Amino acid sequence: MEFMKAAVLFSYTDIRIKEMPVPEIGPGEALVKMRACGICSGDVMPWYIEKKAPLVLGHEPAGEIVQVGEGVTAFAPGDRVFMHHHAPCMTCPRCKKGDYVQCDTWKRTKIVPGGLAEYVRVPAENLMNDTLKLPDNVSFEGGTLVEPLACVVKGMRRMGAVKGETALVIGLGVMGMLFISLLKHAGMRVIAADMVGYRLDKARGFGADEVIDVSALTQTKQSLSDRVAELTDGECAYRVVIGPSSIRAMEQGIPCAAPGGTVLFFTPAPPGEMLTFDQNAIYFKDVDFVQSYSCGPDDTREALSLISNGVIPVHKIITHRFPLEQADEAFRLTSKAGESLKAIVTF
Repeated sequence: MEFMKAAVLFSYTDIRIKEMPVPEIGPGEALVKMRACGICSGDVMPWYIEKKAPLVLGHEPAGEIVQVGEGVTAFAPGDRVFMHHHAPCMTCPRCKKGDYVQCDTWKRTKIVPGGLAEYVRVPAENLMNDTLKLPDNVSFEGGTLVEPLACVVKGMRRMGAVKGETALVIGLGVMGMLFISLLKHAGMRVIAADMVGYRLDKARGFGADEVIDVSALTQTKQSLSDRVAELTDGECAYRVVIGPSSIRAMEQGIPCAAPGGTVLFFTPAPPGEMLTFDQNAIYFKDVDFVQSYSCGPDDTREALSLISNGVIPVHKIITHRFPLEQADEAFRLTSKAGESLKAIVTF
């Protein structure tokens, strides 16, 4: 029996490198030697990740197929791939409507044991329905951005984007930067808001037309919506992306929407926390609320195309790299939400 190393989360403050058997594959499956894997901002939400413990972290993987099971013809050893950790059945009523994340198969499937392991087993559903070969011009590091970018692609589709209109992005971690990139690609004017100077500076480099330091607003006794109104001649933003898992950020973002605009809640708040707002004001402003949870095969294909075509500057998005033995450091850096954008583990 062969063994490998993997990063296992036992609790939010306890991540260890453990030895475990290399997965054995069956018919229709593949074994992937991991080359790189991103640390997701969702992984560092304690209430979200600890309920899954113990688990091998990592669901933004890229690697090389080293073995395929009986019946696999679409992939071969040596193929460089991204594989989604969930995959839909593609045949149920929810899949036929494009609601892949509500598919029962999507919910139960996963790569085994997780992306922060030296080898990963890709089940048949994942291999068939949401594993993509990386083009020659997309590195393994670029492959780690497929899943997070696909989530943004889905959010953009649900929210809509109109050339020439103004969008506001609240929260300028890696997902905020990906939103800025796609909103600018769609021809929108972008206002970006955060409390961290490093990230405000980075947002300018990704094309933000204006940045707002939310922490400085208290000194001028302004609300975020006041400042957005100033920057838009009183109109506010037609698309508002609220990234943080924070009721406070949501409460600040809702009034920033222009009449007829759309507010996208991109991340869930902790269970039990309640969002309150003036429904009367929202009603007469005709503001839409939309959510966007994860992504499906259509989104991952589009994301890979965007990366391959150079729309996403991979070298600017990925700011920190760690070996597997330092996965805990990558996790801690991401959790600080400070002077970093994307941390990845390389093998």
